[in-house]
Amino acid sequence: MVNTLVGDVGHFSVIIAFVAALVSSFSFSFAANANALTSEQDAWKKLARGAFFVHVVAVFSIIFSLFNIIYAHRYEYHYAWSHSSNHLPVHYMISCFWEGQEGSFLLWIFWHALLGLVLIKFAGKKWESPVMAVFSFVQLFLTSMILGVVIGDLKIGSSPFILMRDFMTDAPVFQMDPNYVPKDGTGLNPLLQNYWMVIHPPVLFLGFAATLVPFAFAIAGLWKKDFSAWTKPALPWGLFAAVVLGVGIMMGAYWAYETLNFGGYWNWDPVENAVYIPWLVLVGAIHTLLAYRKSKTALRATFILFITSFLLVLYATFLTRSGILGNASVHSFTDLGLSGQLFTYLAAFVVLAIGLLVYRWKSIPATDKEIATYSGEFWVFVGAAVLCLGAFQVLVTTSIPVYNSFMGFIGVKTNVALPADQIAHYTKFQMWMGIAIAMLSGTGQLLWWRKQNGTGKLSEVFTVPLIFTALFTALILMIGQLGLIEKIKTPVYIVLLITSLYAVFSNLAILLGVLRKNISIAGGAVAHIGVALMLLGILFSSGYSNIISKNMSGLVYAKEFGDEINRDNVLLWRNTGTDMGPYKVTYKGQYLEVKDLPDYVNKQQLFRIADEFRAIARGPLKDGDKVLYTAGDTVDIYPENTYYEVEFKNRETGKAFTLYPRAQVNPQMGLLASPDIKMFANKDLYTHVSTIPDPNEEKEWGEMKEYQVKIGDTIFVNDYVAVLHGIEPAKDTLLLNLNEGDIAVQADMQVLGEKRTYHAHPIYAIRNRKEVGQVPEEIEDLGLRLFLLNINPEKGLITIGINSTQKDYIILKAMEKPFINILWIGTLIMSLGFVMAIVRHYKDGKRGNKNGPAGKVIVKREKQLA
Repeated sequence: MVNTLVGDVGHFSVIIAFVAALVSSFSFSFAANANALTSEQDAWKKLARGAFFVHVVAVFSIIFSLFNIIYAHRYEYHYAWSHSSNHLPVHYMISCFWEGQEGSFLLWIFWHALLGLVLIKFAGKKWESPVMAVFSFVQLFLTSMILGVVIGDLKIGSSPFILMRDFMTDAPVFQMDPNYVPKDGTGLNPLLQNYWMVIHPPVLFLGFAATLVPFAFAIAGLWKKDFSAWTKPALPWGLFAAVVLGVGIMMGAYWAYETLNFGGYWNWDPVENAVYIPWLVLVGAIHTLLAYRKSKTALRATFILFITSFLLVLYATFLTRSGILGNASVHSFTDLGLSGQLFTYLAAFVVLAIGLLVYRWKSIPATDKEIATYSGEFWVFVGAAVLCLGAFQVLVTTSIPVYNSFMGFIGVKTNVALPADQIAHYTKFQMWMGIAIAMLSGTGQLLWWRKQNGTGKLSEVFTVPLIFTALFTALILMIGQLGLIEKIKTPVYIVLLITSLYAVFSNLAILLGVLRKNISIAGGAVAHIGVALMLLGILFSSGYSNIISKNMSGLVYAKEFGDEINRDNVLLWRNTGTDMGPYKVTYKGQYLEVKDLPDYVNKQQLFRIADEFRAIARGPLKDGDKVLYTAGDTVDIYPENTYYEVEFKNRETGKAFTLYPRAQVNPQMGLLASPDIKMFANKDLYTHVSTIPDPNEEKEWGEMKEYQVKIGDTIFVNDYVAVLHGIEPAKDTLLLNLNEGDIAVQADMQVLGEKRTYHAHPIYAIRNRKEVGQVPEEIEDLGLRLFLLNINPEKGLITIGINSTQKDYIILKAMEKPFINILWIGTLIMSLGFVMAIVRHYKDGKRGNKNGPAGKVIVKREKQLA
């Protein structure tokens, strides 16, 4: 039965949210322009706040309605049908919420709503109205993206509450029965069925949303002609946006590392770049703002960069959602016909923001004072310039599809294509940016510390970091020559190593000095140490990634596989050990995930039935010592992924571990392989299957050969020998549905393989001296299937049937990622540094607001201490 109520509530809430954002935007604007000494401002502000609160309540109503549609499997709605399915766990239903464009827009709107409430509470009387006017205006545009209103040929937004019958109007099933409701949905994208996809998008969109705050303060400063005061509240918000967006980016990198199989964590995909670019500019804006706070220079640059960072977020939205990237990215959303609206959204803010900046340009204070070369501010400004140049380089290449589309729109044909090897293209530029950032972060911080510490001579601050840099560089290069770690020979890699170590030791020296004086100012040093460690982690893990699964057999697996698979992968036959690097590697079988069991279960322990999401246990299934299922119990399984047990045994030490790379064969996307990773202190062993027999396809069995034998006889089949040892009562009759009086027996057979012996027990059932069923035994290692076809007790003859198929195998790729943990540790340390800086500047802002309640408390305490 079609339930239209929840959709009606949701759609009505969208309209309320849109109207409330419109009212709030205009009311805050009037409040910002009203005379502060009259009651007019308070009246407008009261109306604006009320409208924004209504907007927030409406947003929560939209979220509740949409999640209800997904959670309750209301497949009469297109959003639920296209993103969810009956067997998804609840945490993946959360991922369904933002898999589609409408849901991700709603997630973005949600974060803006919460941040708006925080600003209303804490922005202060001076800034609340102009800042919230900008905030509400942005919300107005975002809410329009899910409005779903069609006026003639004009479509405004795409509603997540559209019914299937309204979306697929030409489908015969809905023409015959408009109330038809599908039994199941198409399900969540397999690549998104990962726990990182539950937490990564919310963090990333919080980062997107947070970039609006310093942008709004900058616009408010231009609007109210207060070109300096806005910088104090904007700084902690800029730091907050940078750390959240940075963490969101790195969460996405870790998701890619764990889920995708390109062998790394960053592939320079256009969608990855679209998020990376505004982050670089935002970090540059923070640095110019810090320079301005100390030396009253670079205010204009600060305006430009904070405004640009938010506009680049909007540009990223246009890139990923308009369909303009086409096949250039595996991450972009499909086009919902909103490209024109997205372009309008982007163009409106570009014109308004840049127009206002140009209009106020001459009024923005500028200084002709030249910054001393040996001052920290000079190097901070240079660092910001390097960050922006790096962002510009990525922006130009990423925007090639946009350029081609625009030129095609005006009737000019172009042949500009993205680089064939995008990783090499971006890396050759970005590596030098990394070198420059490492060098500048060390030098700039040391010069700042020289001024902070009152040290006169440069040698006093530079000597110790340079000595440690030289010593550790020489040590690492020497250890590499001895073969204990990766040998660094490439000149640009050596330069990156030196500058990164220099940044680490420079900031470490500052950190040790700060700890003795005032730890509250240590955030910058901690963050820069984290960045330097990230550069070292990237250098080793990407520059010296080592493939250990080289094909040493001299065989070409298949011509259609391509050179990469034939060269860099190893063919593993089931239960046959193969040398790979320092390991003896053995593929041991296929496993499935069973509900309520922490470990994967071997497929041979389960009988598959017609319901693909259920199976029958062939024996006890345990969680440790506790038996959860016994033979004959029906268990719930997750059949999408097949896990392949691969044992790695070190040939020298004898120590072994097991990995379970997984794969699924998706009808729309083909083979989707995800890695399994063994983490060591100094490296990761990263493995994934490259080619497998399709686990969802029926095997092609050869013609059955029948053998009439007696007990003790030998059968020769292919390269193997089978021996019939006897006939005995059947032990496993779950699939036979026997009646009382029926008899089931099994053959006790032994098959001699190349390296081990196998036991097989094909079953034969009799009712009133007639056959009523058979259960063959498959030996997947050998590609054999054995049947007990007939028993002639009078002659003592037993008929055995045997047919064969391709032996079970996988083709596996394995690579070592040296010192990748340094990258993840660096990310955490960088984030800690940002948080420390946020706390410091937030407290500084409160001390500066002597008129606010927090400021009064601080002043009171200062007087008491005095």
